[in-house]
Amino acid sequence: MSSPSGGGRVSSPVVVRDMTLADCHRVSEIRVRGWQSAYRGLMPRTYLDALSVTRDAERRRARFQEGDAGVVNLVAERGGRVVGWAAHGPYREGELRTRDAELYALYVDGEERSTGVGRALLQECVRQVGARGHARMYLWVLRDNTPARRFYERAGFHADGTEEPFEVDGVQVPEVRYLGHLPLPPLTAAGGSA
Repeated sequence: MSSPSGGGRVSSPVVVRDMTLADCHRVSEIRVRGWQSAYRGLMPRTYLDALSVTRDAERRRARFQEGDAGVVNLVAERGGRVVGWAAHGPYREGELRTRDAELYALYVDGEERSTGVGRALLQECVRQVGARGHARMYLWVLRDNTPARRFYERAGFHADGTEEPFEVDGVQVPEVRYLGHLPLPPLTAAGGSA
């Protein structure tokens, strides 16, 4: 999950809504640029440099059109422009989905970090998951992505001791699992990255 520090400007209010097919390219821009920025030094540079917005958008459109009733994709807009994306759904235990919820992704446009976009997306994800009766929400974050970890900790999530590596271009990249018991306390604006 991307949430690196940065100074952003605040203008019009953030509106969170369901993602549409027309949003796929912009979401891919945010996701790919987020990986390239937040994960620099945490993943092989060759891998990050090879990421393609066009290829990501093609895959995203195909998945979106196929549909997955369990996955909810949300975008955040400011002034009519998509500036963030989040996805949540059932927690995945390998290939199995459990009764718990999972935040699959949360990315914010680099120019909009620290302006409340990430907070608005996370709060809406938590609200929707809670409304569906889930008592717990998990997420995975790169172990060394300190800004993202701080963001989720301020939101009431905590590392639960589970760590798993995944391989990126032959390099093991460790992720840690975070858990939030719902309902979570409101996420305040104090300090922040997303």
